[in-house]
Amino acid sequence: MTRAFVLVFASISVSAIAGLAIFAVSVSEKARKLHFSSIVVDTHDDTTQRFLDGKFDLGARTNTGSIDIPRMKEGGLTAIFFSIWIPSKVTGPEAVRRALQQIEAVRDQVRKHPNDLVLATTAAQIREAKKKGQIAALMGVEGGHMINSDLEVLRKFAGLGVRYMTLTHSGNDEWADSSTDKAVHNGLTDFGKDVVREMNRLGMMVDISHVSDKTFADAIAVSKAPMIASHSSCRAICDAPRNMTDEMMKALAAKGGVVQINYHVGFLSQEFRDAEKADPKINAAIEQEVTKRCGDNEACQLLEGDKLTREAVEQGKLPRVGYDKIIEHIDHAVKVAGADHVGLGSDFDGANMPYGMEDASKLPLITEALLKKGYSESDVKKILGENTLRVMSEVERVSRDLNATSKNQSSSPRAKKREAK
Repeated sequence: MTRAFVLVFASISVSAIAGLAIFAVSVSEKARKLHFSSIVVDTHDDTTQRFLDGKFDLGARTNTGSIDIPRMKEGGLTAIFFSIWIPSKVTGPEAVRRALQQIEAVRDQVRKHPNDLVLATTAAQIREAKKKGQIAALMGVEGGHMINSDLEVLRKFAGLGVRYMTLTHSGNDEWADSSTDKAVHNGLTDFGKDVVREMNRLGMMVDISHVSDKTFADAIAVSKAPMIASHSSCRAICDAPRNMTDEMMKALAAKGGVVQINYHVGFLSQEFRDAEKADPKINAAIEQEVTKRCGDNEACQLLEGDKLTREAVEQGKLPRVGYDKIIEHIDHAVKVAGADHVGLGSDFDGANMPYGMEDASKLPLITEALLKKGYSESDVKKILGENTLRVMSEVERVSRDLNATSKNQSSSPRAKKREAK
């Protein structure tokens, strides 16, 4: 989160699906075949905010936003992580309540569209969805403030299907520092480290997008499982605190993790970021107009903010950013961390998209561009989704091991003796 065709049969041939996709974007036959035969995973989408509006139908093609079932199918999207997001300023029981409301909204979308969507919590379930021609719907909680410093809430989220949690959002929470707030914890507190350990046990991926560099280092040191940056880009190309340094990406890779490249123009382009800083009145005017149009409707705020930003670009107030910048960040991350440690985390419906990547139907363009840069088909498949599934599988394995160890320890004669006292 930044600022602010339905298929009749359960399975369909790759060539037939590729034929559908040509209506969305024009790519080579080689790129189409590769893309639509691949597992394509997007680890961060903010469409959940729209689910709270009873008027929005995920099953109908719309001309607003970036995500709906027809466009996901046209773009060959296999799995999507819907973000459970509450602003950092909303805390306590209210944050928990609203998070649970959004989790239920995602689950409700799956119930409404059983032919197209399936709720998934494991890598194997994503692969099974691909075989059946369905889209796997997953969830990630974007901000640790939503657990209200209570591990029982974290466990409840996991039980309802949440498979990652971003340790912070734009502001610090009670136990971790954010990348865009003044540090008060020096990274993770002791409780914050317990959160990471419990996420390992629960099989939830630890997401370090949005966290401070020190929080990242602490999480790397504590976690027994590989971690993800669900929607972060490269700081070497665009100097945003939300982006990752080369050293951070190397450390993430050494732990077996994946950096999922964010498509937001303000994280892709230094030129765009510099233009925003040079004339703060542009964003101030956009924010004022968004408030006028949307009030406190967060879904409206996200969509109108993107629309107004694009208008500012068309008026020459802000520079135009093309989707080729996504490829530049992917390429840099691969050179730094390796092709086994890069993926896609668009931030669709929650950020300002670059030209050419306005919605999910455009995803085959990424495959085409990577092939043109000389990437092997194997490495393209990794970036599109296989890397994410590998991390999920490893997180699942660590969870099984930790729970088995805990069970064995609790059933040992010494443990039974302690319990008898």
